[in-house]
Amino acid sequence: MAEREGRVHPACINAGNPHHECVEFCFRRIAEKQSHAQQPHQAEVAEKLPPPSSPARDDPVQSEEDRAAQEAEEQRNKEAYAKMSEKQKKLFDLRLKLNAARKANEAAKIAEKKREEAPQEVRGVSKAKWFEERQKRMGKVLETNGLDMKKAYLLDTQEQAEAKYEKWDKKPAAFGWDVFNQKSLYNAYKKRTKDIPYGMEDYNKAKDADPDFYRDGSSLQYGKAPEVPEENVDRMVAELTSRSTQRKEFSRRRKFHDEKDIDSINDRNEHFNRKIERAFGKYTVEIKNNLERGTALPD
Repeated sequence: MAEREGRVHPACINAGNPHHECVEFCFRRIAEKQSHAQQPHQAEVAEKLPPPSSPARDDPVQSEEDRAAQEAEEQRNKEAYAKMSEKQKKLFDLRLKLNAARKANEAAKIAEKKREEAPQEVRGVSKAKWFEERQKRMGKVLETNGLDMKKAYLLDTQEQAEAKYEKWDKKPAAFGWDVFNQKSLYNAYKKRTKDIPYGMEDYNKAKDADPDFYRDGSSLQYGKAPEVPEENVDRMVAELTSRSTQRKEFSRRRKFHDEKDIDSINDRNEHFNRKIERAFGKYTVEIKNNLERGTALPD
């Protein structure tokens, strides 16, 4: 027992292992631990430790010796672990888990402290405040020019006006009867003519083929159509076929109201019920309520 006490340092972390013998690696770990615990007394702790019997740590030979000593220590620990009983093994595993949990908690605490001490980002001026300041500046400029706020567009530059026009053009699609107004029809015409290219070369050919290409109201050639090339007819047929295919594949899902009572078995029956309700709903509302309450009595 006395011989073992001379080979094991009492401050070693493996001092409780009966098969452990302290080496240079153990003494270095003890010195680091004591230096962190007692920083002012670092010199005294270094004097009490045994002198190193090998070169400095920066020497590659010393690193190899440390690695070999660490591997030998791990091998002895494995052998000691194999000789433990079941309870000792369980206690040893619990200690390992506690050490891992303590390290994880320390790392999480450091990370949380870094997040709390992080510099706060400087936020810019709010949009409402920026708009108010802009309105004030614009009001002052309009006052100097003798204008009111309704004519603020007169101060816009060409780039600003073009940007406004672009925003106005990006309006939502037409709905209801608006799909038949002149603007919607013209947009549809432009969209369809993209698939039928027609350039100046074709235009000049048609003009050269017909001497009365530019007719006036007194021309006797009214109603006469020039001969259409076959490739133009094929383009038109292809465009009409694609439009028909798109029209067949188009399907718009109607809005579904969860709060509405379900009185149909499919979409077609629901559409029919809506038409019946629109025509006769105001005349049959009392009968319907009586049937739902169960108070309808036979004559």
